[in-house]
Amino acid sequence: MDLKTYGHKDAADIREMLLDMHDAVYDGGEDRFHERERFAWFVDLWSGKEGWSCVVGFDKGAPTGFAYGAPFEPGKWWKGSERPASVAPEATVFALSELMVMENWRKTGVSTKLHEALVDSRGEDFATLLVDSTHPKVQTLYESWKYEKVGEQKPFEDSPVFTIMVKPLAASGRPLA
Repeated sequence: MDLKTYGHKDAADIREMLLDMHDAVYDGGEDRFHERERFAWFVDLWSGKEGWSCVVGFDKGAPTGFAYGAPFEPGKWWKGSERPASVAPEATVFALSELMVMENWRKTGVSTKLHEALVDSRGEDFATLLVDSTHPKVQTLYESWKYEKVGEQKPFEDSPVFTIMVKPLAASGRPLA
């Protein structure tokens, strides 16, 4: 598998590819939270941040999945929840917003490769993500990557309840709280 990293300035060039992968993963679902229009809003919101980074995997030119996120502004945290005490106010935080793998490449290690390429190379003190609380296998996967649950939240009226997870990043070299 080939991995390609994109930044904020590349977002417009890969936007449709991300939306098409999202559509393939959620094709035919009844879940309004995962509709294309809403996902497009999230892609635009996150990719509009200057520190946004996205890693896309390719197998023989076909996309296998992607992961993207951006650093929070200093002192900021997930909408509608308190920053946990384990993440010092001065600590820098990278928010992993999306990790999505196409069906044919699931359970092949693609998610691990995408995650490592995006998150483990970051210079922030912590990485954080939200995982749908009704998907315990996904939460267990993140725990195997050294994330810990620090809370729950429901950022939108029609969203599921999400588990908030945090992982210290060694790349920063700064002492953690």
